[in-house]
Amino acid sequence: MTQPPQPKKNLTHLDESGEARMVDVSEKAVTVREATAEGYVRMKPETFEAIAAGNAPKGDVLATAKLAGIMAAKQTAQLIPLCHPLPLQKIDVQIEAAPDLPGYRLEATVKTKSETGVEMEALTAVSVAALTLYDMAKALEKTLQIEGIRLLRKTGGQSGDIQAGDRPHP
Repeated sequence: MTQPPQPKKNLTHLDESGEARMVDVSEKAVTVREATAEGYVRMKPETFEAIAAGNAPKGDVLATAKLAGIMAAKQTAQLIPLCHPLPLQKIDVQIEAAPDLPGYRLEATVKTKSETGVEMEALTAVSVAALTLYDMAKALEKTLQIEGIRLLRKTGGQSGDIQAGDRPHP
């Protein structure tokens, strides 16, 4: 009989026997925590131009994607099995034209005052905003690409502030 693999000490979502668990954060201090994530949606120039001009068949692509990102951040604990439900004080989703791709750059910043961070909420907001942009524009183009979703920075908590290294966008 083989033994289950032993978890590494830094894998906090695994218990001593290697089983998944939700981390107990009840002993952590409540602090202000903020995280920002980004992602990109690449498309053909004619698709980019149609969205910028407001000529997408499904309606306002960018406003819908922004709203979807905000709503998704609030639902992160429902989507990611081991995430804690958090009281979110700020959710800001920005979508800016990136004509050099061509496409759009998406950025989400999420803030809370809690015992645990909001990295997953920021990443979820960007991911769902990108998926919504894809859904809203797929009638114009079937070859849209979602790229480069990553955490840019986070502040607060035991691990302190983290800043992503300089990487050019996709």
